[in-house]
Amino acid sequence: MKQRISIKDLEPNAYKAMFGLEKYLNTTGLDKTLRNLINIRAAQINGCAYCIEKHSAEALSDEEHQKRIFALTAWWESPFFTEKEKSLLAITDEVSLIADKGLTDITFQTARVYFNENEIAQIIMQIGTANIWNRIAISTHMFHGEGIPQQALD
Repeated sequence: MKQRISIKDLEPNAYKAMFGLEKYLNTTGLDKTLRNLINIRAAQINGCAYCIEKHSAEALSDEEHQKRIFALTAWWESPFFTEKEKSLLAITDEVSLIADKGLTDITFQTARVYFNENEIAQIIMQIGTANIWNRIAISTHMFHGEGIPQQALD
């Protein structure tokens, strides 16, 4: 698959704004492990191969266990996630699939058990940002296969 266009090259100010949002999110109190879970899960929901690979590699380098990454596709049944993480992942699913039913009251109220309002706002912003990146990568056919042997791609 060949990249269609490079938004980074065509609209550098848009990319600068996106990286500004990323920079801000990295300064919040939202734990890196939680941000990684959001990024990978949103990419799975959206079918973004670029972001799944990129964020899985980042999570592994941040010492996330590969079994947890593998289990993200069925997080609600997995024993590898805490109730707090399951709450975060439920928000990620519902916000990423916003047209289905939105962020439900039950999911929001459950999140309030584990997160304060500022943290919930940060979670929603992280999910929204992940979804924007997914849409950019999918629409433009971005590829993140550095280091993968060519025969694995054939």
